[in-house]
Amino acid sequence: MIPAHVYGDPEIFAAERDRLFARSWVFLAHESEIPEPGDYVVRRVLADSFIVARDESGTVRVMFNMCLHRGMQVCRAEMGNASHFRCPYHAWTYRNDGRLAGLPFHAEAYGGEDGFPRQDQSLLSAPSMDIHNGLIFISLDPGAPPLRDYLGDFAFYLDFYTRQSPAGIELRGPQRWRIKANWKIGAENFAGDSYHTPHTHASVVDIGLFREPKASKRKEGALYVAGPGAGTTYKLPPGGDFAGQLRYVGYPDAMIGGMAESWSARQRALVEDSGFMVSAATLFPNLSLVHNWPQIDADGTVAPFISLRQWQPVSERETEVLSWFAVDAAAPEEFKRNSYKAYLMCFGSSGMFEQDDVENWVSITEMAAGSMARRLNLNSRMGLTSAGQPIKPPLAAFAGPGVAYQGFGEFNQRHWLRQWTDHLEREPAVSAAPAGARTDMGGVR
Repeated sequence: MIPAHVYGDPEIFAAERDRLFARSWVFLAHESEIPEPGDYVVRRVLADSFIVARDESGTVRVMFNMCLHRGMQVCRAEMGNASHFRCPYHAWTYRNDGRLAGLPFHAEAYGGEDGFPRQDQSLLSAPSMDIHNGLIFISLDPGAPPLRDYLGDFAFYLDFYTRQSPAGIELRGPQRWRIKANWKIGAENFAGDSYHTPHTHASVVDIGLFREPKASKRKEGALYVAGPGAGTTYKLPPGGDFAGQLRYVGYPDAMIGGMAESWSARQRALVEDSGFMVSAATLFPNLSLVHNWPQIDADGTVAPFISLRQWQPVSERETEVLSWFAVDAAAPEEFKRNSYKAYLMCFGSSGMFEQDDVENWVSITEMAAGSMARRLNLNSRMGLTSAGQPIKPPLAAFAGPGVAYQGFGEFNQRHWLRQWTDHLEREPAVSAAPAGARTDMGGVR
């Protein structure tokens, strides 16, 4: 039972900032967005802005976007290519690896190196940074566990979205827009809400965009929880082999060999033996993924697409949505075009699924902000008996790690909420002084 006001409460939002986002691994960008030396994008973790850059040596750097002098935002462009970043306030200049390269009137203003030695002065690096399948993550906690340890069993499922061939994926976007909804609602929805599809998305089925003939087929899929993530699958037609199942969802033969090579025997077994294909999922706290295969024309052409999306909190009642189109870098060009069309029809700022979902999420947030919401506990017990036991036992013949259930249920949302609660019950994170911070400037650190 969930207190309804958590989706519109400013005190809850403050606790999320200090206790959750101050510690969690958060997705920022993908290496394909910065392929060449000097390429950069600017991304945020709540109010903290970061420059994600590939320096001249090809190393990926994540640097706090704040000048060492008076705190101005150093880089104000969203993306580009630069060998240096120059602060617009006083023109302190930094290399694209973060090192301070120069400042005006160094001798006149500071007495040169004696008054302010430039050596070892750099933009503040993200406390923890790591990369998995090209996905760049940071944590504001310098003591965060290694990313691979954090991902745990969810890395098994992440490969379906981000490693379809040895070439990896490439991203387009992100599309970016804001919605008047609490960030948690989208994260929970993608983690496992297959129950809403037959109702919220009924019109998508009626016009034939949905690949399956009936949205109620969602109840035949599996819901799985693994590590910090949770997701949904579709049930594939019985009796198909690995290649046949991939053809069913629209993949051409030119891509199937890459998947067979890149996925483990256990990953291939999830498709061939268990008969499931991954769909929507969420990696805690705010990175969601979706894999779907709609019909994109009157001839019934089926084109699968993958999207990564981030629910970036702005306030307790507003979320910035970042939505990327992802595709195997080695895929045929015709497939890339059809897949991008499928993505735009379904998701992104103008997608039909997107419009259906956001209308609900905005309404939930508006209702949660009122006084009556503090008197109501929302029911999130789907799939449980009165004694708190699963109505159906976990699937025995499910090749993936973690625990999986077939049919409708809120196992995944509860898994996400348990992690959210665990963070909020901990003490706020304490920021550590940066390594090598100077303390000889009149007592000011």
